[in-house]
Amino acid sequence: MNKEAKIFVAGHRGMVGSAICRKLQKEGYNNLVTRGSGELDLRHQQSVIDFFKEEKPDYVFLAAAKVGGIQANNIYRAEFLYDNLMIQNNVIHQAYAHGVKKLMFLGSSCIYPKMAPQPLKEEYLLTGLLESTNEPYAIAKIAGIKMCESYRRQYGADFISVMPTNLYGPNDNYDLNNSHVLPALLRKFHEAKIRGDQEVVIWGTGSPLREFMHVDDLAEACIFLMNQYNGEGFLNVGTGTDISIKELALLIQEITGFTGELRFDKTKPDGTPRKLMDVGKLEALGFKAKISLEEGIREVYEEYKQKNP
Repeated sequence: MNKEAKIFVAGHRGMVGSAICRKLQKEGYNNLVTRGSGELDLRHQQSVIDFFKEEKPDYVFLAAAKVGGIQANNIYRAEFLYDNLMIQNNVIHQAYAHGVKKLMFLGSSCIYPKMAPQPLKEEYLLTGLLESTNEPYAIAKIAGIKMCESYRRQYGADFISVMPTNLYGPNDNYDLNNSHVLPALLRKFHEAKIRGDQEVVIWGTGSPLREFMHVDDLAEACIFLMNQYNGEGFLNVGTGTDISIKELALLIQEITGFTGELRFDKTKPDGTPRKLMDVGKLEALGFKAKISLEEGIREVYEEYKQKNP
């Protein structure tokens, strides 16, 4: 991408999109095009056609999506399927129709079968049943990957897909009902400390293993791949290391300074037992994540405290 290229970051207000915008600007890409959902509903086909006709972007980062944790995915199943399919169908097709030079579609590690071998290699896609709680979201993301592959194969479009692991960082969602585990724990521990609670209750057994990547590392990987990668197959993006939910809770307890007890509510679902990405292909291209989990959480907690004193 040359520095003058017009770049559309779809979903620029979200955690991923805002990180990509920050990183692009830091690297001297200043011709960015953005639209909030109030200005442009990506689920609406004609609006997306009109936008591409007017703006004619050279490059597209498709980071717009309806996202949430286990609970939100399970409750709003129809919305997670419909909204995500409509967003990606409209953006990917109009990028092709309006001659976009390159598009990157951002998926999610939940695309893999629930019981896939660990760590998760790209070739494990579609080899088994999905985790039932987030199946609609996963199916939408798999459709996005296949759409990019198909438009490349049929039309020669330079559309690539990346599958990030669990992310955290600035602009995360801290809603206790529909956020992911790391921000939810950060908020729980912070509020428990402020109230002087004796304990914090954590969903599940604490045994599932999860991988977490700072969103600034992801943004750096996305720009690196937009410049360096043009293969048909999607790529995992992660750190290559994981941690149990219990260990994560203990780390967050230490960082927030909560002095009470932890109690694991074993009546609540654990989700997938382990989710670690194999990042061999990414690292072979020359990219490796830099921000350690402890360093990243400390930074995020400082930001959270400023906004939620």
